[in-house]
Formats: sequence, structure tokens, C-alpha cells
Amino acid sequence: MASPTTEPAEPGQVGRRRFLTYLVAAPTLTVATKLTADAVAPARAEAVVPTLPQPAEILDLGDVLTLSCVPTAGMLVLEMTADGRARLQLPRAEVGQGITTATAMLVAEELDLPLDRVDVVLSDARTELLFNQLTGGSNTMRSLYDPVRATAATARARMVAAAAAQWGTDAARLSTRDGAVWAADGRSASFGVLAGPASRTGLATGSIAPKAESAHTLVGTPTARKDARAMVTGKQVYTLDLDVPGANPVMVRRPPTINGMVRKVNNEAAVRAMPGIIDIAVVKTGVAVMAETFGQALDGKNALDVTWGPGTVDGEDDETIKTKLRAAALPFVVPPLLTQYVDGEFDFAFASHAPMESNSAVADVREDSATIWAGLKSPIVAKQTIAQELGLPENRVTVHVQQGGGSFGRRLFFDAALEAAHISKAMKKPVRLMWSRIDDMRHGRGRAASYHRIRATFALGQVLTFEHRVASVETDWSHGLGEILTAFAAKLPVGGNLSFAQTVFLLTVKSPYNFGVTTQLLNEVPLKFHTSAWRSVYSANTRGAEEIMVDEIAAKLGKDPYRFRREFVKSDRQRAVLDKVAELGEWGKKLPAGFAQGIAVHGEYKSYTACLVEMDARDPKHPRVTKATIAVDVGKPVNPRGIEAQMLGGLTDAISTTLTAGLHIDKGLPLEGSYSQFHYARQKNSPTEVTVHVMPATGDDIGGAGELGLPAPVGAIANAYARATGIKPRSFPITFPVDFDPFPR
Repeated sequence: MASPTTEPAEPGQVGRRRFLTYLVAAPTLTVATKLTADAVAPARAEAVVPTLPQPAEILDLGDVLTLSCVPTAGMLVLEMTADGRARLQLPRAEVGQGITTATAMLVAEELDLPLDRVDVVLSDARTELLFNQLTGGSNTMRSLYDPVRATAATARARMVAAAAAQWGTDAARLSTRDGAVWAADGRSASFGVLAGPASRTGLATGSIAPKAESAHTLVGTPTARKDARAMVTGKQVYTLDLDVPGANPVMVRRPPTINGMVRKVNNEAAVRAMPGIIDIAVVKTGVAVMAETFGQALDGKNALDVTWGPGTVDGEDDETIKTKLRAAALPFVVPPLLTQYVDGEFDFAFASHAPMESNSAVADVREDSATIWAGLKSPIVAKQTIAQELGLPENRVTVHVQQGGGSFGRRLFFDAALEAAHISKAMKKPVRLMWSRIDDMRHGRGRAASYHRIRATFALGQVLTFEHRVASVETDWSHGLGEILTAFAAKLPVGGNLSFAQTVFLLTVKSPYNFGVTTQLLNEVPLKFHTSAWRSVYSANTRGAEEIMVDEIAAKLGKDPYRFRREFVKSDRQRAVLDKVAELGEWGKKLPAGFAQGIAVHGEYKSYTACLVEMDARDPKHPRVTKATIAVDVGKPVNPRGIEAQMLGGLTDAISTTLTAGLHIDKGLPLEGSYSQFHYARQKNSPTEVTVHVMPATGDDIGGAGELGLPAPVGAIANAYARATGIKPRSFPITFPVDFDPFPR
């Protein structure tokens, strides 16, 4: 554990600084690995053929990420300032998911400090944190819940101890409220006054423990985001809002296919003579143009005449990709010989992450140093890579993490930061790099296209086997997660001869049902597109397809989709959220012709959800979700309002990618280049009535929420469509024409 001071500290003490800074000791993690049917058999085991635990039920990706944080979990930094404010340095990226508010709530709760006096800032890249600065896998609250509480509890204890020393009284006789320490006789001292004395080396606090969760008054209460007003009024500072001296606007002319290389710039002199153009530089990703304004930079890059070399997927289009994926799907193990069976095949198109803030970064590269500003979810790997590619020592590169305007997995990659660094080095000037929306759609990262083949066998009303074979375009994991899994490979319940992607797949995807012998396998096709983990990674497509099949199995068995699920789900918590949506959403009520309900469930990262939707599909080519009911159990809800927002976001992603939003590939490049072409859901496509019910705290686990809200709505929407139209959806998005004129390449 590193210390922020140079003074030696005795147990229970810290050294003197201008601010009080305390580093909390690392927690422990216990993982149960009992591989028996008894471990997951439901109360009515005689009603189903039990399924043995799957890898993600023993140790999921979130557990691995949490485990990787343990060695440096004691390096959180909380400062108490002289004006009585708390300032937490958060080693995660805020990209709209609300973690700055949730962690501020934890600090405020433990300190008995008003929430508006807690500031959460994003930490610069800190190499010493090792694996503890990657934001992904719905892991922030899971990994930081206990360390943040312990850190704040220690700060509070030291405030109390400082007041007790000043007043010559027993600390046990003192209390805290409203940012001050209080004595029984009415005396009080503010945290601001006590911050200095509380940092004294000789101060002893005795045993320290966070509050009992039963005593929480703020945590667990729906709370508005601390940054909401700034975001809606335009005051929130994002990367391109920064005023970095000398950093001029830059845009890049990119190749007409993925990963094409510059061979020659044919009209550089003419473009340099255009109004406002400051500089032009060739980098490995294209031709960069610096100008006085972004409009001039855009004009300059569009005017460039470039001869390009080939890319990595120039001959690929939708049909060639589908053919390769279908050929790559692994075979089933169980032939449908003497049993009844249901088969299904599904295609899912590429999808853009499509965050509102397009890719951007600011870079100032000098001969002996570099400073980078960007929204980054893996800043340590970004810092290491930038240092290596610039030929600089790592300690001469500073990476400032900025709040991002959306991510959904996109900002796990730091390509804008790396590109900006190369451009700044080439131009010998600071740069403000912005990708156009077309660049972000076509050359940014996206969810990989996938093909799914599912077979279930059944007899005597029981599901005997459930096999799911997934073939996907290769997903790029080079942003830092690979290092984490490699470091903890010996502790994983999967691995060995499995591919890296298969390992991630098995740590994230699991079936919630007792469907007998269940196998889910992934095979990837190494096509070098720009891909990244999209929200819920493999689960959105995999579990979405499975939930469609569950409806079809239920129909074969003559059972109601809700009651069939209720009978076969493994977990009581999963059953509880299913029951709740059936109740709140009025499952089974009569609807007019062309309307229908759909229902589905999902469990991931120690959390559970269920979704029930109503759909108007009187026009099968233009279906619309009119109502949605969602129940969610995250174990310990820190901020229920933030969880509601995550579920709404997952629902909107599901409506979009299930019904209308995808990327067409033609000659090695997506055709879509704007929101007008990538048909993400608009206001008119959104249900007018949505109910999100956050279940009360259950058990000791704190679960993830970021990925959780997407897979169940995918299945529910597809099932509602099938029930309303009589058409079994097999290709997604369901409505997917090229109804636009593509932008020039």
C-alpha cells in the first residue's frame, strides 16, 4: 500500500498534509466453487431437469475485475478541505452512468456530510493502481462500495478523534451531523476546522468500521445526479470544452475502407492555401488537418485528394460476413433422435456504440513529455501505449481523464487519444482532435455482427438439453481487460485451451434456467473490423436469442410464456423480478388485434431483471413499443434513481437494435454515417409509459447495473413482435433497409 506522505504512520494514524488523505486497507474476496446440482437446484427440483452451475455462476467477469482491484483497493484518496468539503478522487470514468453521484452518496453517508459538499473528481491515469482503473463490466459499485465506505468512515473517525482531543473528552461521547462533530453539551466543530488537527500523526482513533447499512439515510434513496443541471444547461465540461493554450482544431481525412493506409497526398499545397488552414500531417490513421476553426478543418480534410492503400476487410459485405459466420458456428452435440426438439437460427448486424459525444482528445506532445486529455475508461493502458509509441518514459506522459458524453463500451479504447498524440508530435503543436459523426460511425468501434444457432430437446414436459452456438466477428479486447484476465488466469473456472474470447464469453453469459444439459459456446471469425465490447458484450444477442427460444419452447409444450419461465428459472431472485413485472405489467390482459405483450428475464453480474413490453405491430414493418415494465434486483441499490436510468437506457438500446438500428457493410466499410442513417430510437419510437421497479435490498451481494438492462428487453420486444404478427423474428434489426443515400467515402 502506498502512502501519500513521507512521514511514517503508526496503525490508525496518518501523516500531516494540507488536506487529510487516508488510504484504506484492501478488502478480501471469497469465491464459492461448489460444483454440485444441489448448489442451484430449485425448491421444486422434481419439476425440472436441473442444470449444473455455469462458469459465470461461479465466478463472473465482474468478480475477476473486483479481484484484480484488491491489491490496490487501499489506494483510494479522500481529501477533507479547510472549507469543510470532501473530495474523492475516483479511479473510474464517468460517462453518463452516474457513478460520481453514487460514490458521492457513499461518502456523504459515512461522513454525515450534506451531499452538495462532496466533490468527486476523476483521477488521472495512475499506473500504480495496476488493474484498478478500468471502467467496465458493471463493476464500479461492486469493486468500490466497501473501499469508499471504509475510506470515508476512517475520515469521520479521525474528525471525531481530533475533536475529542481538543475538548478533552471521550470520542465515544461525540456524534457527527451536517459536516460537524457535536458534543452532548451543544459544542460543535466543523470538519473544515478539524481537517488540520485530524491529520496529526499522533492521533489515535481506535477501531474503525463503516456504518451499519440499516442506519443508512441517504444510500438507497432515489437521488438526482449531481451533474444533471450542468449537463442540461451546457455547463458540463467535456474534452473539447477545455481551453488548452495553443491547441487548435484538428480533423482527419480517413480511408475509404477499414484500416486503409495513406500512399500519397496529391494536393497538399492547394489545401494548405485554403482559408484558416494551419498545418497538415500524415499519420498512420489518415491525413490530419489543423485549422483555426473546426469548420475550416472539416473543409480542408474534405478537399484532400489522397491515394489510399488497401484495408483489412475491403472485400467484405453483409452477405460475405453472414456466410463466414454460418460456416464458423460449432456443431451441436446432441442429435434430435428420439426426443422432440426446437431449433432456431438468428443473425445480428453490426451496431455502432453511437455515443452523443463523438471521439475526441486534446494532446500536447513535446520533445521530452506529453499531456493528454480525453474521456478514457482504460487510462493506464492508454498512458502506457502512448508512451511506448512516442518513445517517451512512462513517467513523462500525463493522462487526464475527462467526463465522457456516453460510451456503452466505446471509450474502453483510446484511439482518439493515441491519434491526437501522434498528430501533435508530427505537427509539433498542441491539438484539439474531433472525429466527425461520419468518422465515428464508420471508423469507430462497434458491436460485432454475430450468428446464433440454438437447439433445445424436450420430453414429458421437461427440457432435457439446451445448446447454443455463437459465431461472431472477432471482438477486440486489447484495451486492458486482456491483461487482467491473463494475470488471474489460474483463478478462473474456465480457460485452459479455450480462446480468450471464449473465456470472456463464459464469464459473462449464463442461462437462468434449469434446462438439463446446457452448453453455450462461442467461435470467432478473425475479420479485422474495428470492434469493441458493446453494452452487455455478448449477452445482448446471446441471451436475447435464448429468450426468443424460451417462448417457442413454451409454445411447443403448450405452456404460458410467463408461467413456463417461472417454473424453470433457477434463482428465487430471478423468479421474484419475473413475478413483479407480470403483476405490474398485467401479463395476459386482452389487447386489440395487432397488439401483444412480450416477456423475458436476464441475470448478470449478481443482479437480476425482467422486462414486459406491449407492442403495436399492426404495421409489421413499423412496430412500436407502447409500454414497458421492468423489475430489477441489484442486491444493494445505492441510488435507485440511477438504476432506473440504467434500465431506461438498456430498454432504449434494445428497442433500437432489435427493431431498426444496425450497420450495413459494403466493400469493407459501414454505409451509415449519421444518426439520420443509423436508425436509433427517437422520441416517437419510445414507449409513453415505462415503469421501473427497483427491488429492495436482498442479501449481501452488490450487483452491477450497467449491462443488465439490455438483454431482457431484446427478448421481450422480439417475443411481443412474434405474438402480435405471427412472424418469428430471426434477423436483427427486424426493419433494416438501406433507405438513405450513403455519404461519399
